[in-house]
Amino acid sequence: MQELGDLVGLSTSACHRRVKLLEERGLISGYHAHLDPDILGFGMLFYVEVSLTNQSEATLVEFEEAVRSAPEILEASLVAGASDYLLRLVCEDAEHFERLHRTRLSRLPHVAKIQSNLAIRVVKPLTGLPV
Repeated sequence: MQELGDLVGLSTSACHRRVKLLEERGLISGYHAHLDPDILGFGMLFYVEVSLTNQSEATLVEFEEAVRSAPEILEASLVAGASDYLLRLVCEDAEHFERLHRTRLSRLPHVAKIQSNLAIRVVKPLTGLPV
């Protein structure tokens, strides 16, 4: 708390009170460690666009439940546009991605089309909201 207080010009106790207030109001919903995927052996990042056979409520629910059970899928968003979902996932290498594509992605329920994009380099990593 002292380091944060120094950064924003508050005493440690004042900074602690402000942080507690932000937590109580729900503006701070948790704390997370940022793990280095390269050190952990996940050197490849993919963005995968998925189109479904239809967009009925039952189809969306079943697809989303299946996506939540895949640990390599870091993030999944229902999107507007040419595809239905955008997935962000990590893999160890190309062989790992091929296995994941064959054994998990292509077997997700109601999938009509998969388009995969390899991130060559992350230019601006997610660090927080613009506040």
